Amino acid sequence: MSKVVLITGGSSGIGKSVGEFLTQKGFIVYGTSRNPERYSKSQFNLVKLDVSDTKSIEEAVKMVIDKQGRLDVLINNAGAGITGPIEEIPDAEIQRNFETNFFGPIRVIKAVLPQMRTQNAGLIINVTSIAGYMGLPYRGIYSASKGALELLTEAFRMEIKGFNIEMTNVAPGDFATNIAAGRYHAPILENSAYKKPYGATLNLMNSHVDAGKDPQLMASAIFNIINTPQPKIHYKVGEFMQKFSIVLKRILPDKVYEKMLMKHYGL
Repeated sequence: MSKVVLITGGSSGIGKSVGEFLTQKGFIVYGTSRNPERYSKSQFNLVKLDVSDTKSIEEAVKMVIDKQGRLDVLINNAGAGITGPIEEIPDAEIQRNFETNFFGPIRVIKAVLPQMRTQNAGLIINVTSIAGYMGLPYRGIYSASKGALELLTEAFRMEIKGFNIEMTNVAPGDFATNIAAGRYHAPILENSAYKKPYGATLNLMNSHVDAGKDPQLMASAIFNIINTPQPKIHYKVGEFMQKFSIVLKRILPDKVYEKMLMKHYGL
């Protein structure tokens, strides 16, 4: 029986690549978008879902279950970038980012768990970020939201293990997607104390995304996780040095690691 997969944020970037890859592998795939009507040429089903709207989540999940009779895999991929000096980012933008990157995945998980308990089977994959393993300058809010999701998964998976439901994290590094265009950028203010370092760091971040890996790598990694009977708690996908930076954070003294990051960003 083909597995039924629900992917939040399935209209572009990593979500789209994963959806197309899994469709080619014979999975029944439902991606989500706030505006699915814009993507008539999608290779898989696209349904309306806004991770900040509980009602839209419940309606989308119910539609998939009513149509297929089951839901085997949830991929919490919908996410939003955000950059800027933390002091200058409006509170509303910070809250909006956590709504998408942290509270949104929780809402979707809550919506699918009753069905997975009924099935006595299920897999939930949370797409986080290598940035969630460290506080990065001018990406602090993004790092915090993704880091929070990493820790949430560690707790959540222990609570649901008795129902034969697995949960795991996949942390991508920089991939060539449109995330830079869609993220919230705090403006570089002329009279800001952060004008020069933030401007330089923003250019560096954008160049990393432009030179990022092919999203197909993430698609392949997620396919392998789905076919793993007992997935690990954490997976990292990306450039060697990006993954190795997590190892260095564990073994280096805090201030040495901080100096290394500051040198990398030219601060």
